[in-house]
Amino acid sequence: MGRLDDKVAVVTGAGRGIGREVALLMASEGAKIVVNDLGGNMDGTGTGKIADDVVNEIRAMGGQAVSNIESVASVAGGESMLKTALDAFGAMDILINNAGILRDKTIYNMEESDWDAVQAVHLKGHYCCSRPFARYIRENNRTGCRIINFSSVSGLYGNFGQANYGAAKAGIAGFSRVLAIELAKYGCTVNTISPGALTRMTIALREGRGQQVSDADIEAGGPQHIAPIVTWLTTPEAAGITSEIFHTGRGSVAIMQQPRVIKQFHKAGGVWSLDDLDRYVPQLIAARKANIAAADETGKAIQV
Repeated sequence: MGRLDDKVAVVTGAGRGIGREVALLMASEGAKIVVNDLGGNMDGTGTGKIADDVVNEIRAMGGQAVSNIESVASVAGGESMLKTALDAFGAMDILINNAGILRDKTIYNMEESDWDAVQAVHLKGHYCCSRPFARYIRENNRTGCRIINFSSVSGLYGNFGQANYGAAKAGIAGFSRVLAIELAKYGCTVNTISPGALTRMTIALREGRGQQVSDADIEAGGPQHIAPIVTWLTTPEAAGITSEIFHTGRGSVAIMQQPRVIKQFHKAGGVWSLDDLDRYVPQLIAARKANIAAADETGKAIQV
């Protein structure tokens, strides 16, 4: 008996990397998997049949899986994934929005096509796959479903040369918070993953900087470290945990701070003057720095 027996999951971008590891682990826990992957290159161009390879891996281990090669960048693609799940398995319970591409350039060199392509796959892709699933949940009053979205420290913290990617990933965090509110009445949880893993995309970035990546590096920090928390969040044990951001990788799992007011001043009956702000804004900045310092302290890894 697995923790996900009789559950049906769609995993996007599951032909390689994190998506593949998630699909394999969820299948090992009894889930029936729709393996979605366009099979393209890292920049989103091209197509391939790599989803079939993962389907064959799952079937070889005794699991159930089918492939879907539609793009996440259109609602029609998202609808096709739901249809694939319904046609093959009669239901859908879990959506893992993992598919992604990279077109890294500084803002000075980033073309409109680089911006649009990354937004289409990441931010719009999360919408395109989530909307059909959300409507299916509502129309069938299907309770206890799960959505796992993928953000990144590139959006949550910022990263040089990734304005397009960072904007999309920050947007996904906001999208997830709203989706969690809208689907709460159906008991559907929506959580976000901030992964830190060596994958096809990140290995290429390191090698582009002249850094060598060994098999030992991949063993210590590969996508297999991301799959457990993603899978756990889809199990019954995670019921009620929603609208959170989990950072994971290299043997660590952490929960991330989200936007909250740290300190505020209110001026009764008046508009703030610039002289007032000279006095009070530095106090707000100091409160923010103290909050960061406290989070840095509580966020230190505890060996278990």
